[in-house]
Amino acid sequence: MSEVSAILTLAHRDFIKLLRDRARIVSDFAFPLIFIGILGTSLQAGFGGATSFNLLHFVFTGVLAQTIWQSTALGVISLLMDREQDFSQEIFVSPISRYSIIFGKILGESLVAFPQFIAILLFGLIIGVPFTIEKIVALVPAALIIAVYGGAFGVLVLSRLDNQRQANQIFPFVMLPQFFLAGVFNPVMNLPLPLEILSKLSPMRYAVDVMRDIFYPSGSGVALADLSTNLAIIGVEFVLFMLIGTAGFVRAERNR
Repeated sequence: MSEVSAILTLAHRDFIKLLRDRARIVSDFAFPLIFIGILGTSLQAGFGGATSFNLLHFVFTGVLAQTIWQSTALGVISLLMDREQDFSQEIFVSPISRYSIIFGKILGESLVAFPQFIAILLFGLIIGVPFTIEKIVALVPAALIIAVYGGAFGVLVLSRLDNQRQANQIFPFVMLPQFFLAGVFNPVMNLPLPLEILSKLSPMRYAVDVMRDIFYPSGSGVALADLSTNLAIIGVEFVLFMLIGTAGFVRAERNR
């Protein structure tokens, strides 16, 4: 119970921090809506006739998954802020598992991502994205899986970094290529072999594909792999990211 209490306490702390950060709230809500409203609409208007599926809906599902995944991945940078403020030293000497501490941070950032998830869904309804109650219900656990997966990836990356300045420089180079390799805006079914390899190495690809597995009917040909395959890959990578990332972060704390 002490482990569960620690996880929930850390998660609650991060969620409260979001409510006090108005600038982050505005940016977190604005950018996804701009991507969907401007890019999705323009792609559908310009190239919609050349594809067998609606490009607005395609971009919508991609941006929905990318936003949740990236929000959690970037949010765990707060671990570095805690390190710089010596808060991490205080929690790492507490008698709870290091994995509970890290997972508590990930869960907190996942909760932070959920208001974005709800806002994007509402925007989708406004612009005419077809939803059913069953589909919305199915998207909720998918969004949670994507958020936790993104947080684990964020821990893996920041475990090799020393401070927020490095994180702010490195994360854009890690995230931006995945926008295109993961198929957030563009189909990636027929990439050249080098790009296909990079795409399969991109964690965001599987987050986006899970969302499309839920949104599109089976056999539509939009998702790159079936739901069970994507979930299996996410499960394996989540465990690896947590093990390697947590070990690296704890080692960095000890070497301070």
